[in-house]
Amino acid sequence: MLVSAKRASEQGGRTFTEEARRAQIVRAAIDTVAEHGYPNTSFSKIAQRAGLSSTGMISYYFAGKAELFDEVVSTVLRSAEEFVGPRMQHEPTYRGRLRAYIESNLDFMAKYPGHTLALAEIIIGTRDRDTVPVGAINQATASIDALVDCLDKGLAAGEFADVEPRVMAVAIRGAIDNTLRHHMLTPGVDLESYGSKLADLFDRATRAGS
Repeated sequence: MLVSAKRASEQGGRTFTEEARRAQIVRAAIDTVAEHGYPNTSFSKIAQRAGLSSTGMISYYFAGKAELFDEVVSTVLRSAEEFVGPRMQHEPTYRGRLRAYIESNLDFMAKYPGHTLALAEIIIGTRDRDTVPVGAINQATASIDALVDCLDKGLAAGEFADVEPRVMAVAIRGAIDNTLRHHMLTPGVDLESYGSKLADLFDRATRAGS
C-alpha cells in the first residue's frame, strides 16, 4: 500500500529515491517558474518538464502547491547561502565581509538567473504575507539578522562609523533586492559591475571616519 511522502517522513524519514524525486520536481518547478512566470505555472507544466507521467506524481511527494513552492524558495535561498557564506567567511575584516556579502549576492544572480528569477516571481506572485512561502519569511529575517551582526561587530572593532546597524542592514538588503527587480526589467545589466559599485557605495556610507 502506498503512503504519502509526508507520512513516509513521519514514519522514519524519506528514502534516497524519494529525496531524489522531490529534488527533481523542485528543479523542474524552478525552471518552469523562471520560464513561464509564477501565475502561469501549473502542476502539468512542472510534470512535463520533469518528465513525469502525471501530475499525481507531484501530489504524491508534495501535499499541495504551497508545500512545493515553499520547498522551491527554501532550495533557492539555501543555494544562495552556500554561495555567499564562504566568501564572507574568507574575509578577515568586517568591512571585507560586508563587501563580500553585497558582491556575492549579485554574483549569485548572474550565475543562477533561473533561481533568482523564480524566487522573485514567487515572492511577487504571493503578495499577501499569509501566502508568502515560510522559507522566504524566515530567510528574510535571518539575512537581516546576519547583516546586523556583521555591522555590530564591525562597529565594536572600530571598522564602521556610528550607524544604526538594523537600519543600515535593511537599506543594504533592500538595495540588493531592488537590483534583482531592476535586472528583471532591464536584461543585460552588468551585475558584476553593479555589485562592485553598490559595495563601494555602502563601504563609503559605513566606514569609520566617513
